[in-house]
Amino acid sequence: MKDKLMTMRDECLDAIAQAGSEQTLEETRLKFLGKKGELTSILKLLGKLPPEERKETGMLANQVKNQLTEALEAREQALIAEKSVVDGEFDLTVPGVMPESGSLHPITQMCYDLNDAFHSMGFEVFSEDEITSELYGFDHLNFPPAHPARESMDTYWLEGSENETGAKRLCLRPHLTGASVRYLKEHGAPARFVYPGRVYRNENTDARHERAFFQYEALIVDRDFSFASGKLLVKTILDKVFGRDVDVRMRAGFFPFVEPGFEIDMKCLVCGGKGCRVCKHVGWIEVMPGGTPHPNVLKAASLDPLEWSGFYINVGLDRLVMMRTGVDDVRMFHSADLRFLSQFK
Repeated sequence: MKDKLMTMRDECLDAIAQAGSEQTLEETRLKFLGKKGELTSILKLLGKLPPEERKETGMLANQVKNQLTEALEAREQALIAEKSVVDGEFDLTVPGVMPESGSLHPITQMCYDLNDAFHSMGFEVFSEDEITSELYGFDHLNFPPAHPARESMDTYWLEGSENETGAKRLCLRPHLTGASVRYLKEHGAPARFVYPGRVYRNENTDARHERAFFQYEALIVDRDFSFASGKLLVKTILDKVFGRDVDVRMRAGFFPFVEPGFEIDMKCLVCGGKGCRVCKHVGWIEVMPGGTPHPNVLKAASLDPLEWSGFYINVGLDRLVMMRTGVDDVRMFHSADLRFLSQFK
């Protein structure tokens, strides 16, 4: 048996030395050291040896196995080193090739940055399904029964529920605001949360509008929350996201779900306030409506409007991305054109 071991060792060492590729080397390993290899076949015969020879032969077999394993590893490293040399010596000063890598979409990155900003101020992040109902999309939000936003020219109603009303009439959510009532009914007040997501509107597209776009809403419900605190919240968030002082102004505006309501504008960062097509050449761009939740909205959430108040904002996420990047057409971000998006890596 000792002779068989030594003969097998020599054959294996010779095959290792002649292996010209990693595949050939692996075939050699399996032939001699695999589960069905020659060494395994020899070791199966150990039990037939006399006791006095069994120990000595077993020790020799372990030595042979270790020797062959070391030889295999050494040859593998040599083959790897040979592949690293191209046309002579390997020049370590030659710049490498950066591997292709992905990155976050600018809108996704903005959403994450806003999450971080609001998290630092104690807000919770909430989400809901993209399919909602007339009950949560309009009824709970104080929209009058004949409000034009309920019409199919504005809202994408789901086929099969056209003749239904309330919770049974389904649509792609036209805004995120219905999530506020859903959250408050589940968690109660006081509350401080944000809810980002995609919404859908049946409207024409242009440099500032898309049919499917992203919003980012925030709501505080508490006792005696002042409107001045809400304005400070908006200013703080925008300054933090853009990393600089951002000019903000508030104008009176009407929305069914807030009372009083305001349009919140920021100075256009695309043109620096000089006027461009993004800001319609006025130097300011509307980025969010805001205001105090309407008493009827609080009642829909089972809250007493005489006890609770708060502040609500609906951030136009796509427009903030336009301000950050200086791109003057929101459609570019929804185009899925990698030539455009790759610049934001």
